[in-house]
Amino acid sequence: MNRKTKSLPRVFLAGVVLVVLAYLIACAAMEKGVSVLTSPEKLSQKDKASLLRVAKALRSSFADITEEEEYYIGRSVAATILATYPALNNSRLTRYVNRVGQAVVLYSDRPEIFAGYHFLVLDSNEINAMAAPGGFIFITKGLLRLCRNEDMLAAVLAHEVGHVAAKHGLRSIKKSRLIEAFRLLASEAAQRSGSAELAKLVSTYKSILGDITATLIERGYDRKFETEADELAVKFMTRAGYSPTALSDFLAALASSAQASSGKGWFKTHPAPEKRLAKVSAKIKALPQVPAVAKVRTQRFHQYCSRLK
Repeated sequence: MNRKTKSLPRVFLAGVVLVVLAYLIACAAMEKGVSVLTSPEKLSQKDKASLLRVAKALRSSFADITEEEEYYIGRSVAATILATYPALNNSRLTRYVNRVGQAVVLYSDRPEIFAGYHFLVLDSNEINAMAAPGGFIFITKGLLRLCRNEDMLAAVLAHEVGHVAAKHGLRSIKKSRLIEAFRLLASEAAQRSGSAELAKLVSTYKSILGDITATLIERGYDRKFETEADELAVKFMTRAGYSPTALSDFLAALASSAQASSGKGWFKTHPAPEKRLAKVSAKIKALPQVPAVAKVRTQRFHQYCSRLK
């Protein structure tokens, strides 16, 4: 058998994997019941190549996933989030939140990623914020109402940027999922359309995205990841000139919020703010210099958020 003949199964496998991943993205984003398994032509050649690299990267460790691959995984997770929480129809406010977010990103440990960071306000009164892999960051209008100034908003966004910078979303994928995905990709049966192995492959990819989505919406990140994100937030804010004490202020506001006992949103997926407050305060106290909350930033915040309904 010549080299060209040997490569044929790999080429066909590429098509199978691309269609599977396209199926996940299309179903989550468009909420259509028509399977993309029969419509691979809907993907561009660039998307096909990128999605194939995602599939090949799912071996046994999230660390093998490149930034481009992380972006495609995150885009699918983001689509699922938006199927649960609609985006707020306020382009002016969205642009402002993005400007604050990008200011924090610039001073983060990972300022440049494949497609950049994207910040979106969700039309929900629930107090919540989420960060999907690849730089997709969401905050609710309920959370915005809890903030009293731009520094508090920056604190929340810096915490979420910390999750992306440390790749916490990818780390939430169960290692068993990655091993199973690689096993299926390597199997001869998965290369044959309509096989039982192909069905398992589809199911495994759904589970991989489900691991991340459930972490963001239902379970929350591991407590050590939340602590790390808080520490990174303090560092990023200080570098950017925002006052890290705003993170303490935000946690205190969370603790006294009327939603604190609801067990929903942030209170469902994050550790109790009282427990985090002590650690954050100690981290801030150890800083050689702490920037102050600037009056001009507070005025700017109210210009954009005071009329939020």
